[in-house]
Amino acid sequence: MGNRYSATKTFGILTAGGDCPGLNAAIRGVCRAAYDRYGMNIVGIANGYLGLIQDNWRYLRPLDTYGILTRGGTILGASREKPFKTKKGESDSEIEGDKVQAIKDNYKKLNLDCLVVLGGNGTNTTGYRLSCEGLNVLGLPKTIDNDIVGTDRTFGFHSALAIGTEAIDRLHSTAQSHSRVIVIELMGHKAGWLALYAGIAGGGDVILLPEIPYNIKAIGRHLEQRAGEGKTYSIVVVAEGALSTAEAAMDKKERKKYRAETVHPSIGYRVAREIEEETGMETRATVLGYVQRGGIPSASDRVLATSLGTAAADLLAKGKYGRMVALIGDSIDSVDLSVPSGKVKNVPAGHYMLDTALAVGTCLGT
Repeated sequence: MGNRYSATKTFGILTAGGDCPGLNAAIRGVCRAAYDRYGMNIVGIANGYLGLIQDNWRYLRPLDTYGILTRGGTILGASREKPFKTKKGESDSEIEGDKVQAIKDNYKKLNLDCLVVLGGNGTNTTGYRLSCEGLNVLGLPKTIDNDIVGTDRTFGFHSALAIGTEAIDRLHSTAQSHSRVIVIELMGHKAGWLALYAGIAGGGDVILLPEIPYNIKAIGRHLEQRAGEGKTYSIVVVAEGALSTAEAAMDKKERKKYRAETVHPSIGYRVAREIEEETGMETRATVLGYVQRGGIPSASDRVLATSLGTAAADLLAKGKYGRMVALIGDSIDSVDLSVPSGKVKNVPAGHYMLDTALAVGTCLGT
């Protein structure tokens, strides 16, 4: 037990949104430093914001974080509960008087000095909104999509990248054996970081991202050119949020209707059908799905999650609330919680990895 002074005596910690490799490493980093260095009391909140609404919690002791560094998932459980989100027929004031008020009441009841939230865009946005309601909040950036504004990298990304790359590697042998085009769909609803990096690492011949609407005719020409050069198979890497040039020209309502009619069971399968129709080439689709974010974290994610966690403990000790810890360059720092709130970090048009892909002959769908 440490004896350093701490402005924070008791804090709550929760994990929200989807599970992600590195969550347990981050929990361990926060809790070990907070307890060992500063002697803080730690309240573990179950199942994200839902646990704070339902008063579902337990005290975390040192033994609770023993041996969890290498474990996947989260010992606290998670949910996608969004306390500020209204349902049809409900007003903002009704929600305020319900879930948000329950969070405030339980925060006060538990005598928390701060709430530490581990999550992605939605989790940190909710954290910022709670800070605007008068709660002290600290955020940690986790997501395999790497799409949180304010940090150069999120923990979970490198683990998912390794899994996606290995999957692409394995598909090369099957595609080559059967002289097929194989489409692999990776996660990334709004940002294409995972598909871009895994596509380059795995030698994808076509990479389709949400940021760059694709033209199936351009893809067809590229695949036919490869076949004409004697290349008997191709790998197409598709982010789950990829869309066609036709869809990009539609308004939101139109696009939603069109996708409901054409995307079955997911975008990877539609792209595979479109390739077969355009080129006549035998094409198969594989959706990696939840495999990408399951299992043990990579060494890189363990290090990043631990570093972000211990940095969060230091902010707690100093009473510096309303921040999100972040990797900025080669340093662990923090940004105001307003920075990531309501935003998505997309792959920018001039990013060097896009040029890298093009330089090695990869088609980006245009």
